[in-house]
Amino acid sequence: MNKFIYRSGLWLGFLFLSLNSYAERNLEKLIDNHQSQFEDIALKIWDYAEVGYQEYKSSDLLKRKLSEEGFAIKSNIANIPTAFVAEYGEGLPVIAILGEFDALPGVAQSSSPFRESYKDNAAGHACGHHLFGAGSAWASVVIKEWLIANNQKGTVRFYGTPAEEGGSGKVYMAREGIFNDVDVMLHWHPGSTSHASPRTSNSNKSAKFSFKGISAHAASAPDKGRSALDGVESMNMMVNMMREHVPQESRIHYVITKGGLAPNVIPDDAEVYYYVRHPKRQVVEKLFDRVVKAAEGAAIGTETDMTFEVMHGNYSLMPNDTLQKVMNEKLVNLGGITYSQEEREYAKRIHKTLLNPSAEIGDQENILPYKRRHGYGSTDVGDVSWLVPTAGARIATWVPGTSAHSWQAVAAGGTSIGLKGLKLAVQVLSETAKEIYLDPSIATEAKKELAREVGINFDYVPLLGDREPPLDYRN
Repeated sequence: MNKFIYRSGLWLGFLFLSLNSYAERNLEKLIDNHQSQFEDIALKIWDYAEVGYQEYKSSDLLKRKLSEEGFAIKSNIANIPTAFVAEYGEGLPVIAILGEFDALPGVAQSSSPFRESYKDNAAGHACGHHLFGAGSAWASVVIKEWLIANNQKGTVRFYGTPAEEGGSGKVYMAREGIFNDVDVMLHWHPGSTSHASPRTSNSNKSAKFSFKGISAHAASAPDKGRSALDGVESMNMMVNMMREHVPQESRIHYVITKGGLAPNVIPDDAEVYYYVRHPKRQVVEKLFDRVVKAAEGAAIGTETDMTFEVMHGNYSLMPNDTLQKVMNEKLVNLGGITYSQEEREYAKRIHKTLLNPSAEIGDQENILPYKRRHGYGSTDVGDVSWLVPTAGARIATWVPGTSAHSWQAVAAGGTSIGLKGLKLAVQVLSETAKEIYLDPSIATEAKKELAREVGINFDYVPLLGDREPPLDYRN
């Protein structure tokens, strides 16, 4: 009898290992089955290169594909025409994946390894969101099919989130409670190296400051005019002096978006667009108030009128070690990215154009060590991460050392180098989700960690207030 139990135990153990091994192979096969389709989608979105809140073709393409794959689609989320949710399955846990698809203005570029004029210098995917959106949708389809193949309970959800670049699309969705019933949120982002470390970011608030003056002939009647451009320049001067008296982790930057059209006409309309950043949102709010005071002072000194419109605001990223350790394990097991000889030659040509590159060719083959990291940029994923346990990975889709928001990032994102990173991201997301479905206690522990980190008195109040989504902010 004991011998029978022992042998039965061995047999059951062998069966469990075999089924688990099959599930692993099955997941890989599912990824491969959809590879050509989603690579094609990624390159189409790369070519569309639509800016924030204008991503109609990109959003429709993803919705159409996910609908074909059996997902239920909800559109026009939070009164944003290009925002949507795609869902499949039933029961818990609810695992969601974020997908972005907006491009940046003024950085159009072909896939050539040299800078060239392209599409009238229109928008380009200099942050790789074409890969981000397509990869997250690809992973969602794979996870759906894995749930079916393994008769596994659970819900997979894809969030199509527009206008990450300065538009804070996710913040409006968060404000509407769109993420409230999600147990775990996964995401990834293109980069020049790969890691799945717990990562923080800068909180951020932006606004457009408009000055109104009186136009007049700049030579024959200057006393009859009041320059709106003087208001902008005075504000900028005061903010630049303010930099000496802010916490050193702060970042403040601006661009003059209106400054007049003719030197001999005193400008009666001028505008400057400001970003204010710091790791702590409370500090961002205080710094932003000081920037507003500078604008008010500039208006008084130049006898112009000033108004401002808050454009967006993001929380810092809230890392979740419980989830990140799972994702990091998957990424380490999968390994980095190996270039072909042709890709290596391409990468060398790109690398020569980089100023002070932070990484070398070959670094894409390695996974960076697991440790707490801070990024000085900002993302609206931050708001989501304060509401839902969130984990993310950076995946090498660009030539090592490439900066985001550069023509080099646009170029590599349209090549096989970008597509190799795309597939690795899908593998990481799919493997991470699978483990959480098989062990829901991971989601439970991640929720406990988030509750500890945000504190019992946390009340989510968006930095952008109650304004409506700025659907025309890129016009």
